[in-house]
Amino acid sequence: MAQLPEELVELLPDAEPFLAAEAEVGAPEHRRGLVLLHALSGDFDAASSAALAAGHLLETLPHRTIARLDADLLVDYRARRPRMSFSGDRYESFDAPEILLSALEDDSGEPFLLLHGPEPDYRWEAFTGAVTSLVEELGVTSVVALQAIPMPVPHTRPVTVTAHATRRSLIESYPVYWGDLRIPGSASALLELRLGEAGVDALGVAAHVPHYLAQATFPAATLTLLEHVGRLTGLLLPTETLREAAQQHRTEVDEQIARSSDNTAVVAALEQQYDQFTAAREGSDLLGSVGEVPSGDEIGAEFERFLAEQDRRQGD
Repeated sequence: MAQLPEELVELLPDAEPFLAAEAEVGAPEHRRGLVLLHALSGDFDAASSAALAAGHLLETLPHRTIARLDADLLVDYRARRPRMSFSGDRYESFDAPEILLSALEDDSGEPFLLLHGPEPDYRWEAFTGAVTSLVEELGVTSVVALQAIPMPVPHTRPVTVTAHATRRSLIESYPVYWGDLRIPGSASALLELRLGEAGVDALGVAAHVPHYLAQATFPAATLTLLEHVGRLTGLLLPTETLREAAQQHRTEVDEQIARSSDNTAVVAALEQQYDQFTAAREGSDLLGSVGEVPSGDEIGAEFERFLAEQDRRQGD
């Protein structure tokens, strides 16, 4: 028998205050306006930028787990094998993957929710149905995705983002610059689509990570994601330590790039392209090659290269 989406979710005792508050709401317009962020690690998280953002929030803000999704039904263990501890002649522990919903408070004491863990490999529709049920039960009125994608941009310039939403008014201040694209799907993207169909405001930002750092780390992208989340939601999120990490990382990457004339030339070319485009479109967050927005084929090819590299590393 097919399992109902809500059967994928285990609500924990700490969810009770949210359930009780929502039960007292007499009309939709009286809901408190709870924000849910989702940062699912996977192929659409270049340099693990979103996962690092989730980890940073959990490390720096008060939080508690209020729900758990059944990762055993959603995650392909052979595609990304969980770690196990082996000692001498026996196995000691298994680090099972977890997809958790945590309740946090920002620096002003405002509560919000964070869905974090690996992106589901299986049953995307059931997953989106389960999250949609949680949104309704817990009184969520805004759902925000954090993602990161590899792009032909230099690490020496400000990190730009692609914003998307179920309603244009949610991201009015962000430019629209992509045409029609066919790109690989993700559970986060499907969740946004289905929430929009259900009448829930859903939006997201995807940080543009230099393609040559997509398999490493890039704290500047993590910082940018949280800054844009604050801008879009009004949440006051801690970023100072991320800012320091981004500055230190920039110095380290500069030193590594400087050791190779070829690498220096590549970065210089990307800088020129970036500067040409921003000069032509002053005040926007757009960029492309030789002052033009990359074509759909170029963007799709960049995605495919990144995903192929992810697959290769998982195979290794």
